[in-house]
Amino acid sequence: SYTLPPMGTAADAEVLDSQGKSRRIHDFLGDSIVLLSFIYTSCSDVNGCPLASSVLRIVQEQVRHSADLEDRVRLISFSFDPQYDTPARLREYSSHFLSPGFDWQFLTSPSPQALAPVLAAYNQWVIRDYDADGNYLGTMSPLLRVYPVSFTHLTLPTRAPAEISVVLAPLKKKTNVSMS
Repeated sequence: SYTLPPMGTAADAEVLDSQGKSRRIHDFLGDSIVLLSFIYTSCSDVNGCPLASSVLRIVQEQVRHSADLEDRVRLISFSFDPQYDTPARLREYSSHFLSPGFDWQFLTSPSPQALAPVLAAYNQWVIRDYDADGNYLGTMSPLLRVYPVSFTHLTLPTRAPAEISVVLAPLKKKTNVSMS
């Protein structure tokens, strides 16, 4: 069973969108219901990032077919591997999940140093895998989480509003998400 992480202040930092444009995380929050997840595109564990992205694709489809939610929900997949996940790589990865016209943003950080405070703010840890010579192998052991963000861009809700519960229904079904 999966419990949503503790709620707190939504972190802000410089990011690169999938077109390579420099933005801020808060630019993507606005008045939408936002589900933010962390991924990396070279993840080969089928129960890791590919599963997380597939579940978000199910959320996307549910939202696309809901007149009440269609224009009110945004998904954000944020890479914790800025060295590999360039904007071009994120565009290619998103093509496997993103329905045309849906508001699902794929973001990366300009550098590992710029990413570190974002991961810390979300209490998101990542263990990079290295060989015996200290070379990064391109694989990681991350903690996969989904963060619901409320209508205002500054805070995460202390209790998920009804709208977020509706959006998260596919996550509950696939991963036993708890809304505590």
